Amino acid sequence: MNRETDHHHHHAPPDYNRAFAVGVALNVIFVVIEFSYGVMAESLALISDAGHNLSDVLGLLLAWGATYLAGKQPSLRRTYGYSRATILASMFSGLLLLAAVVVISWEAVQRFMLPSQPVGQTIMVVAAIGVLINSITAWFFFSGRQHDLNIRGAYLHMAADALVSLGVVVSGWMIWKFGLYWVDPFISLLIAVVILASTWTLLRDSLNLAIDGVPRGMEPEQIRAWLCAQPGVDSLHDLHIWPMSTTDTALTAHLLMPNPPEDDEFLHQLTTQMHQRFGISHATFQIERGNHAEPCKQSQSCAE
Repeated sequence: MNRETDHHHHHAPPDYNRAFAVGVALNVIFVVIEFSYGVMAESLALISDAGHNLSDVLGLLLAWGATYLAGKQPSLRRTYGYSRATILASMFSGLLLLAAVVVISWEAVQRFMLPSQPVGQTIMVVAAIGVLINSITAWFFFSGRQHDLNIRGAYLHMAADALVSLGVVVSGWMIWKFGLYWVDPFISLLIAVVILASTWTLLRDSLNLAIDGVPRGMEPEQIRAWLCAQPGVDSLHDLHIWPMSTTDTALTAHLLMPNPPEDDEFLHQLTTQMHQRFGISHATFQIERGNHAEPCKQSQSCAE
């Protein structure tokens, strides 16, 4: 007996399309402005932050494209649809940010050895614009950051950028007031650290999902214990939990029931509870009577 749950899809709501569009447009405009003034003011902090913002534009485009693909219907050749694109987008976004860390750090070290004299006032004004734009963009994704790793990636990039730009404002002020030109590459190194810190969790979680690891926050032992506690279940095996996207999780399990129910109500209740209790929207159960000559290698009695 084999049954599958009714599927509950939790893709990003349609209004994220507008959020992505506005966010990308604002950040592209700001990247051009920041890079131009960074060159004129000879400020590595502005140039490096512009490069970081450009990588975030690419990250936003990846997340936007993945969100669009996740909404497409499954086909005979792609039975799960394209929802896994959200996992790949999160992973590539994290890799882009790691690359930005390397480039920014290298340029900062070079600038320590060959210092320049950037204009503090210019740095302050341009970076202040960055604080405003990045804060607005981050706010667009604030509500979805807890439920979707793909959206959380977009939010973290923009929130980190707002803090980074604030740091650049501080460096510009210190250069303007005290002539501390070494602060410019020093702030660039701080930018690299902030990017790395904000990216580490995103990259770790996305890599875990990419190799079909159990999504963060789900406890397989709790799920197994709950299934074992159901009436008539003697043991279970082949319990697998894996992500279909950054929002949807799938589960399969074989339940040993010597006296299985005669109708589908039991399975319906199981799949409903899987969704309500554990957030698993695609659950498939196979019920076995236990009359095979040899048990499955993964078989484990619920009494153990």
